[in-house]
Amino acid sequence: MEQLSAAYQTLGKQLDAILDPKLPLVSNLANFSALLWLEMDNINWVGSYLINSNKDLLLLGPFQGKPACTTIAVGKGVCGEAFQQATTLRVADVHAFPGHIACDAASESEIVVPFYRNGQLFGVIDIDSPQASRFDESDQLGIEYLVKLLENKLGEEHF
Repeated sequence: MEQLSAAYQTLGKQLDAILDPKLPLVSNLANFSALLWLEMDNINWVGSYLINSNKDLLLLGPFQGKPACTTIAVGKGVCGEAFQQATTLRVADVHAFPGHIACDAASESEIVVPFYRNGQLFGVIDIDSPQASRFDESDQLGIEYLVKLLENKLGEEHF
């Protein structure tokens, strides 16, 4: 198994310092997105999509980047598929992904990591890049690690 890179270890320490379970969910998700936006190279969007009460739509959550799609049906696009399968999807070429939803035409690759809140699948973290094949196994391991840290710090309140 691949070891966590120094860059992701550092990001983990930074996240641990700024995320607080006493804060509302939206505050922690906003800081998560902001930190990754500042620290990751070659990305053009990072944010979250949260499941609605009917469990059929992902709704746009806090993000950094250009305005984005506000709803994504579960099972549609990379985000919807990752949520439905409850697994990370790393896509080297989004144009080759069947049913890809293009919110930003500049995006070439993407990684989507589902996350849980109180033991329930709750949403996805989505990161896009204008560079093809931007995300490798090391990135997947690192981002999944960061998402686990986030899960442990999500507060009870939505707002």
